Amino acid sequence: MAEAGYLDKLNDNQRAAVEFGVVRDAVAPPLLVIAGAGSGKTNTLAHRVAHLLVNGADPQRILLMTFSRRAATELTRRVARITEQAMGRGVAAEALTWAGTFHGIGARILREHALAIGLHPEFSIHDREDSADLMNLCRNALGFSQVKARFPAKGTCLAIYSRAVNSGDPLDEVLRDHFPWCSPWQAELKQLFGAYVSAKQAQNVLDYDDLLLAWAQVMSDEGFAAHIGGAWDHLLIDEYQDTNRLQARILMALKPDGRGLTVVGDDAQSIYAFRAATVRNILDFPTGFQPPADVITLDRNYRSTQPILEAANAVIGQARERYTKDLWTERASTEKPRLVTVATEGDQARYFVDRILEDRETGTKLKEQAVLFRTSSHSVQLEAELTRRNVPYVKFGGLKFLDSAHVKDLLAFLRLVRNPRDRVAGFRVLQLIPGIGPKAAGQVLDALDLAPDPLAALEDVAAPPRAGADWPGFVEAMRSKADWPAALGHARAWYEPHLERMHEDAEARRADLMQLEQIATGYPNAEAFLTELTLDPPDATSDKSGVPLKDEDYLILSTIHSAKGQEWKSVYLLNAVDGCIPSDLGTGSTHELEEERRLLYVAMTRAKDHLTLGVPLRFYVTSQTRNGDRHVYAMRTRFIEKAMLDRFETLHWAPPVGQGAPRPAPGQIDVAAKMRQMWG
Repeated sequence: MAEAGYLDKLNDNQRAAVEFGVVRDAVAPPLLVIAGAGSGKTNTLAHRVAHLLVNGADPQRILLMTFSRRAATELTRRVARITEQAMGRGVAAEALTWAGTFHGIGARILREHALAIGLHPEFSIHDREDSADLMNLCRNALGFSQVKARFPAKGTCLAIYSRAVNSGDPLDEVLRDHFPWCSPWQAELKQLFGAYVSAKQAQNVLDYDDLLLAWAQVMSDEGFAAHIGGAWDHLLIDEYQDTNRLQARILMALKPDGRGLTVVGDDAQSIYAFRAATVRNILDFPTGFQPPADVITLDRNYRSTQPILEAANAVIGQARERYTKDLWTERASTEKPRLVTVATEGDQARYFVDRILEDRETGTKLKEQAVLFRTSSHSVQLEAELTRRNVPYVKFGGLKFLDSAHVKDLLAFLRLVRNPRDRVAGFRVLQLIPGIGPKAAGQVLDALDLAPDPLAALEDVAAPPRAGADWPGFVEAMRSKADWPAALGHARAWYEPHLERMHEDAEARRADLMQLEQIATGYPNAEAFLTELTLDPPDATSDKSGVPLKDEDYLILSTIHSAKGQEWKSVYLLNAVDGCIPSDLGTGSTHELEEERRLLYVAMTRAKDHLTLGVPLRFYVTSQTRNGDRHVYAMRTRFIEKAMLDRFETLHWAPPVGQGAPRPAPGQIDVAAKMRQMWG
C-alpha cells in the first residue's frame, strides 16, 4: 500500500480537491475546482492525477487536456515525480498516452477514425496564415475582390468564420455583435464560407477550427460519442474558463453524466473572449449535471503579498457574477500597491524606468521585473525611454517559428508531398521555383487535381516554360521515398539553393532549418510532426524580437493576455485609465466590461512583492495639422473606485526640472546635403 505522505504538503482545500471521489475501482462524480491566482493549481491537478494512479487507475484511460503542449508536458513530468515519491516508481510520461491540447487530441481522434467519418487519414492541417490564403483564393474565385464597394479582407473573413464556428452563434449575430461593418455582406460571406469549406474538403485539408468542429460533429452521433468517451475513465481539464462553446459541447458529449470529469479554472481569469471563449462555461458547469457538480475553491495564494491581494480582491469583488472567493496569503507586508498619477505617458515611462533601475541596483534583476499593458501599442513611449537609457528588454508577442518565411516554405513542401491536392501549399512551393508565377502554378495544380494519383501524374505534367532546369529537381524531390525523418533532410536539400537565392541572411535561416530537423527526430512520422508543429509551434531562433543573449539580463514587456500564468517580483502596469483599461473598444456591453475588469485583476495578481499602476492624465494625439499639441484627458480606471483607494499608496509624480523629455539640439544642419555628398 502506498504511503500518503506525498499529500502532506498540500493545504486542506488542495487535498480535498485531490482526494475528492477517488476510491479504488470507482469513478468520481463531476468536480469543479475554482483555483484562484497563485493558488497552486498545476500542483493540485498533478497530485489529483497521481492520486488516481496510486489508487489503481489505468494511465492509458486518463485524458488530460491543457491549452498548450508545454503545459501538458510539465503536468506529466510532475505526475511522474509525485508517483515516484508515493510508490517508489514513477509513471513514465509515455504511459499517460492521452495528454495534450484540445486541438492536438482532436487531430489524433480524427486521424484514428478518419475512414469511418469521411476523412482521409493523411489530411493536412492549415495554420491561420494558410487558412487565410485559401479563404483569399475562394474570395477571388467568387469575384468578391472585384466588387465596387470594399469587400472584407481575407483575414477579416477568416476571423468571422472562426468566430461563428467556435461560438456556435448564427452568422447574422456574429456580424451584428462583432463585425457590424461587414453586415451588408452577410449573403456573400455565407456563400464564401460554403466555398471555403468545399475547397478544404476537395483538397483534403482541415483548418485549426475544424479540429474542434469535426470532433464535435462526430460526438453528435450517440454511437460514436459512447465509443470515444468510453476510451477514458477520467477526464481532467485545465484552464476551463478559457474554453468556448464548441469545447464544452465536446466535453459534455464525452461524459454526459459527468462521471470521472474534473475541470479546473478561475472565472476571475477568463480573458479570452476575443477567441470566442466564454466565462459561462465555468459559471454554468455545476448545474449541467444532476445532481449538480461539487465545487472546491482554492483561495490560499502562494505568490503575492497580502496588500497586493487586498487590492486585487477589491477590484474583482465588484464583478456582477462570480464564484465568491477572497484570496489570502501568509506573506505579510507593509507595502501597498502604488497608484502613481503622472502628467503624460512620457512621464509615466520615465518614472517606471527610474524605479526599475533603482530596483536593479538593490538586487532585483531586470528579468524579475515586468511592465504589462492592455494592448501592444501602449508600450511605445516606454520602449523609446528604455532604448534611450540603454535598458535591454524583450517584448512578448513577437514572431513565432512558423511565421518565418523559410520555415513555412519547408513545411509547405512537406505538406505538398503528403497531400498534393493542398493548393495553398502547392502555390507556395511552386512559386519558389524561378520562372513560375501564380498562373503557371495554378495550371500545374489543376492538372494534379484531375489525376487519380497526383504524385505519379507529376512526371507527365508539362514543365512550365520558364522553369528551366529547376523543374526536374523539383519532380525528383517530390517523388523521393525517403523514410522519416530523413525525408525532411531531402526536402531541405532541395530548398537550400532557393533559400540562398531569396534571403541575404541565409545562414541564420539555415540554422532554423537544422533545428527543425532536430525537432523532427522526436516524432514517429511526418503526420505527427506537421500536426504538432502547426498546433503548438516553438519560438524562432533567428527572430530579432527574441531573447538577446541567454546570459544577459533584460526587462520583460508583455500584454496582459501574454502574461497570464506568469509571475514577477515587481510588476508595473501602464495606463490604468479609462479608455485603456477598460479599452474604449471593450465598453460596448456588460460582458465586455466584465472581461476588462478581469484583465486588470489578472495583471495585478502577477506581482509577488511590488505592484505599481500608472495613471497618466494627458495623452497626446497625432494631429494632421501643425497647430499645437492636440491631447485628450483621461480618468483613473473605473475599476478602482474611490472607496478602494485605501488599498493603495497614492502619489503624484513629476520629473525633476531639467529631466524631462530630451530636447532637440539648437542650430541647423542640412542632412539632405550631407546624404547627397556621400555619393557625389
